[in-house]
Amino acid sequence: MSPVPRRAARRPASAGAELPRWVLAPAAVGALLVLLPLAALVLQVDWADLPALLSSEASRAALALSLRTSAAATALCVLLGVPMALVLARTSLPGLRVLRSLVLLPLVLPPVVGGLALLHAFGRRGLLGGQLEALGVSIAFTTAAVVLAQTFVALPFLVVSLEGALRTAGRRHEEVAAVLGAGPWTVLRRVTLPVVLPGLASGVVLSFARALGEFGATLTFAGSLQGTTRTLPLEVYLQRETDPDAAVALALLLVVVAAVVVVAVRGRPAL
Repeated sequence: MSPVPRRAARRPASAGAELPRWVLAPAAVGALLVLLPLAALVLQVDWADLPALLSSEASRAALALSLRTSAAATALCVLLGVPMALVLARTSLPGLRVLRSLVLLPLVLPPVVGGLALLHAFGRRGLLGGQLEALGVSIAFTTAAVVLAQTFVALPFLVVSLEGALRTAGRRHEEVAAVLGAGPWTVLRRVTLPVVLPGLASGVVLSFARALGEFGATLTFAGSLQGTTRTLPLEVYLQRETDPDAAVALALLLVVVAAVVVVAVRGRPAL
C-alpha cells in the first residue's frame, strides 16, 4: 500500500503576492513627483504674512465666489447626475454606450475646449444664447456662466461614482422590494438611494472639489471679473504676476481643501 502523500503546507496569502523589488524604485519616483512640488509650495509660504494675504479684499471675494458657485454647481450635479446615473446603470436603452461616452467626455476634454463649447452654446451669438438674449437673459461672462462651467466639468465625477455604486450594489434588494409591492418611487427612495449613499456622497464631494478647482472652462466662458466671475483659481493665476506671495498663499488654501476632500472620499467605507 503506497504511502499517502502529505499535503503541502498552505502558504500565507500574502506570501504569493510579493512584488518584484524593482517596482519600488519607480513607485518612489512617482511619489516624489507628487509630493516634492507640494512640499516646495509649503516651504515657499510666508507664514507670518499668511493671514494678511488670505484676508485681502480680492482673496476674500474670490474665495466667497468660489464657495457659492461650487455649491450651486454641486447641487446641479446632484439634480442632473443622479437621474443620469440611474438611467446608465438601471436601463437597457438603445445607444446607452454612446450616451455614457458622451456623458464622460468632459473628463478627458481640455477645460478650455469645454469653455469654448459652452460659449458657442450659451454665448450672445451661440446656439441658444442668441434666443436667450432676445428674451433679456444673458449667461456668458456672468456668475451663472461660472456655475455652468463648473457643472460641465464636475458632473461626470458624480455620474461615475454613483453608476459604479449602483452596479456594485446590484438589483437584489430592489427586486425583493418590488415583489413585496413597493412602487418604483418607493423602491428608489427607500431602497436604491440608501444602499448607494456612500457612493453618492463620494460623488458629491468629488464634484464639489472639481468645481472649486475649475479654471480653463471658467476663464473661457465667464471671463475674470472681480466679484462676479473671478474664482479662486483665477485669482491665483492673476496674483502670480502681481503678488507671488499672495498667489502661493491662495494656492496653499486650495491644496488644503483638496487634501480635505481626498481624506473625506478615501475615508468612506467601500460598498
